[in-house]
Amino acid sequence: MDPKLVEVTQLIDRFKAAFKASNFDVCSTLLSQLKVLLTKFPSLPPVFQQTPNAVEELKLAREIYEQAVILSVKMEDQDAFERDFCQLKPYYMDTCGIIPPSSEEYPIMGANLLRLLVQNRIAEFHTELELLPAKALDNAYIKHGVELEQSFMEGAYNRVLSARQTAPHETYIYFMDLLVKTVRDEIAGCSEKGYDYLSINDAKQMFKFSSDKELQQYIAEVN
Repeated sequence: MDPKLVEVTQLIDRFKAAFKASNFDVCSTLLSQLKVLLTKFPSLPPVFQQTPNAVEELKLAREIYEQAVILSVKMEDQDAFERDFCQLKPYYMDTCGIIPPSSEEYPIMGANLLRLLVQNRIAEFHTELELLPAKALDNAYIKHGVELEQSFMEGAYNRVLSARQTAPHETYIYFMDLLVKTVRDEIAGCSEKGYDYLSINDAKQMFKFSSDKELQQYIAEVN
């Protein structure tokens, strides 16, 4: 195997070990090193030079950017997510027929839809949907984001709150928590205007809290 490929593969293995150990600072350092090494691969976008190692180079680069996106979620860094997703996207859109599809493609595309929804970038949300093939709309990861957006726009907040429990991928929990907080804040604002009094049990049901303690913590945060 080409020495450059060996070096990148070994670094990816170290990254995965650090990620498994939740040592995200080490992951960030290794990721920076990996991105530098990728600049030595001529087959990567936007050039797509045909080389003897093109397939392996593209597969490794795609995996690195996938890991970068997942790391950004763990570190709760939405800016890093956006940067790394933008670099990853050509590997999904422009390598069809060159390298096999990735099992992480739809989970990550779905996570990006959630990010756009959380950031209230609805026009971009729909633009991303339009770029996907028709069959993608039947994928569970994509449908999750589409149904959430519909519920959110319709003001069907109960459906949004319940959707956190059925998130189809672990990386979605971070964005779902942000969306749930936004929805609860909306409900709180409406409740303040619409109710003179609300019992604890009614409030728990309305806000989808499972215990008095969770409700009290939320009240303390908003006050």
